[in-house]
Amino acid sequence: MNIPHESRAQVLVEALPYIQHYYGKIIVVKYGGNAMISPDLQKAVMDDIVLLSLIGIKVVLVHGGGPEISEMLKRVGKESIFVDGLRVTDKETAELVQMVLAGKVNKNLVNLLENTGGKAIGLSGMDGHMIEARVQDERLGFVGEITNVNTAPITDLLDKGYIPVVSTVGCDRENNVYNINADTAAARIAGELKAENLILMTDIAGVLRDKDDPGTLIPHILVSETPQLMSEGIIQGGMIPKMDCCVAAIRRGVKQACIIDGRVPHSILIETLTNAGIGTMLTL
Repeated sequence: MNIPHESRAQVLVEALPYIQHYYGKIIVVKYGGNAMISPDLQKAVMDDIVLLSLIGIKVVLVHGGGPEISEMLKRVGKESIFVDGLRVTDKETAELVQMVLAGKVNKNLVNLLENTGGKAIGLSGMDGHMIEARVQDERLGFVGEITNVNTAPITDLLDKGYIPVVSTVGCDRENNVYNINADTAAARIAGELKAENLILMTDIAGVLRDKDDPGTLIPHILVSETPQLMSEGIIQGGMIPKMDCCVAAIRRGVKQACIIDGRVPHSILIETLTNAGIGTMLTL
């Protein structure tokens, strides 16, 4: 790519105040959607996270893995059933979720980060009873509502310079395993860590005034404005639970929450280290 030296220098200068602002602070990134499936986008995400880590920003990567779970269920002859967008999870499915998320997906991400030059260690929500849960809705089986988060395993790794990679599997004191929504888990973890920023990666540009027109992106929303935007139907469908997660995180002490388009390469860097930013930012 033939970019003039002056332009390269200007990009770095523009990033300086953001590097200074975030240095030593925590950013929680919820990773999913096309950015998790496409190899090119996946590489861009790993590059972004390792770069942020190397310049002194503490990044926590929280992930789900819906497509991989569906593929595993298909292999063993189980049908994927959803109620209100959540996967019905019986005992056998919960064990498969644990195997796929805490095993295959988590360790693949750790390996990708390490091969990109980062220092990463994988955790599941069961490690150190990090994510404790109970049944959210009897109709859903072992889909978990979070009752407690123990952030000590995460902070221990951050203090030692590692990137914690957290799979959203929960547990209880009766040895049950729970499938936890990744947005919900990321928001709760960010809140407990009092993170500087929560970034939810999605497959749309952000909150749009007209859902069919990306040019109507709303770049900044105050928490106090969300009920009105919901009543007007501007925040609708699958965006409602994402916004609820952002609001919950901010009320727990997160400084800002951003919903960004994971289909855009290096969207994490654009959001954190440039004047323009990307997606929709939510603040108090």
